[in-house]
Amino acid sequence: QVQLVDSGGGLVQPGGSLRLSCVTSGLTFEYYTIGWFRQAPGKEREEISCISTSDGSTYYKESVKGRFTISRDNAEKTVYLEMNNLKVEDSAVYRCAATVQFPSATVKDMCVLTQFSSAYWGEGTLVTVSS
Repeated sequence: QVQLVDSGGGLVQPGGSLRLSCVTSGLTFEYYTIGWFRQAPGKEREEISCISTSDGSTYYKESVKGRFTISRDNAEKTVYLEMNNLKVEDSAVYRCAATVQFPSATVKDMCVLTQFSSAYWGEGTLVTVSS
């Protein structure tokens, strides 16, 4: 049984930092694209960042480039999202998701595919950026 457990959200002031974790189990970790997606109230879900667990290639949404860093620990079967210089507009429920990697697809393409077709999702963790 595949499980993704995401955690690490919380309340932080603008400019602050958080580190989200996505602990996976039940899947062959090295064969996946795993990403972070967020949804704010009244807004559509959007892809934030994804990583190929096989080669470590990454994708970032433009608005988080330079502030967020995605990484993976293959031994722990965990993907992290380090979020720095957080802004009020980063407030949302963040969820991780995993999709089997297509060999010929870019990590960006896989990120979009993961958002719309992934069968494996975490429950979500709330990030609130407020002063």
